[in-house]
Amino acid sequence: MLNVATSRDHPGNSFYGLAIGFTVFAGAASVGNISGGAFNPAVALGASVMGLFSWSNIWIYLLADFAGGAAAALAFRYLNPGDLRRA
Repeated sequence: MLNVATSRDHPGNSFYGLAIGFTVFAGAASVGNISGGAFNPAVALGASVMGLFSWSNIWIYLLADFAGGAAAALAFRYLNPGDLRRA
């Protein structure tokens, strides 16, 4: 999702929302039953506040979300070295 929305290689692309939506749908369809669909730290926190997730397990949701974000950022930097130019 990061590459679609922020890469300088796709300046006129207007399909960001569609690409991001299909990515979220693929994640929810593949592991939604296992994770409860918490692909965002705010969703995990909100589900815990509502009592849908146990507070003792909140750390795994937050760790997975932040580790996935860091992995995506590293992959983006590796795959798009031209986007590292400073403004």
